Amino acid sequence: MSRREIDDVLLSKARVKILKKLLSKGEMNISQIIDETRLNYNTVVKHLEYLTNAGLVEELRLGRARVFRPNWLNPKVRVLEALLNELSLLEEGV
Repeated sequence: MSRREIDDVLLSKARVKILKKLLSKGEMNISQIIDETRLNYNTVVKHLEYLTNAGLVEELRLGRARVFRPNWLNPKVRVLEALLNELSLLEEGV
């Protein structure tokens, strides 16, 4: 994953929302992500596809259900997690 791809993730509020939820919850299906982020179905599916193709998220198929989780084998996921945590602290004024 290139620096540009990381920038693309961080520049999209929807991608950041989805990634934050997955990092905090571990595994989620599409309905859970929609409920937690308040994004519409098409937006969630589009951004999950991007995050999966970028190697940041893994998709598991359990029958008809699609479950998504962070790809912890990708070291950039840990870096993004730390960065998003730091940004959250800055927003809170800590």
